[in-house]
Amino acid sequence: MNELLVSELKSAKNDFLEALILVEKFVFDKPSISLGLVEEISQQCQEAIENVDEPLEQASYLINEIFIDHLFIENEQDFWPSKSFQLEHSVNNRFIAPILKSAILRHIVTKCGFETDIISMPERPMLRIVCDDIYAIIFDPINGESLNGFELDQKLEDVDADPYKQQLKLMTSEDAVLHYLTSLKSALIRESSFNQALRCVDIILAMRPDDPMERRDRGFLLHQLDCFKVAYDDYRYFVEQCPKDPAAKLLKLQLDNIDVQQAVLH
Repeated sequence: MNELLVSELKSAKNDFLEALILVEKFVFDKPSISLGLVEEISQQCQEAIENVDEPLEQASYLINEIFIDHLFIENEQDFWPSKSFQLEHSVNNRFIAPILKSAILRHIVTKCGFETDIISMPERPMLRIVCDDIYAIIFDPINGESLNGFELDQKLEDVDADPYKQQLKLMTSEDAVLHYLTSLKSALIRESSFNQALRCVDIILAMRPDDPMERRDRGFLLHQLDCFKVAYDDYRYFVEQCPKDPAAKLLKLQLDNIDVQQAVLH
């Protein structure tokens, strides 16, 4: 099933929203998800800018249309619940996790005729609308506020690299899927929805089989679901691959004091 899903995700590489919908269907075991409201908003946005001539003015008007007229403006959250990663519920309630919202906005803005990118940033992804060969607008998907050059430089300086060599990193569909899965997994773990969180990890590991951090997380989730023998193997893999990690050192001490056979029988 994971191989088939990964194959479908790769085939949806040019449509970020389609890729995230495929993931949502798998994680939450949904037969179908409607794009009806998103498409309705897209149509209304196209109609709203059709009499505006200049591309830069069109883009500014479009952002205002989305965030003010369609109530997409939100407040920053310390934690985004799993409902905010589910398309229909989040759009209906205008409470949308940043990575999903970025994909939705990219879909809407692209439908309105603009070249649109999602940009990787330290705090959260940002959207870029290319107006023409000279102008582009980069804005926050949560509140719609655009970044000026100084604010953009400040955010890039937060990245651990030479600021003079920094370039905007455009998010690929695979980046978006992994970001979505990692964020959703954390939300599901906070909510003790371990089976669904395990599905997130399964997809991540289908895409990145040797990621020791994800093997550690799968071990934790399997442990919570009383599958300790498999969890032990994942824990041991993490310890062997990341021996200097503080968590690995503590985990190694715990594993060394566990008799696996007794634990399974118990």
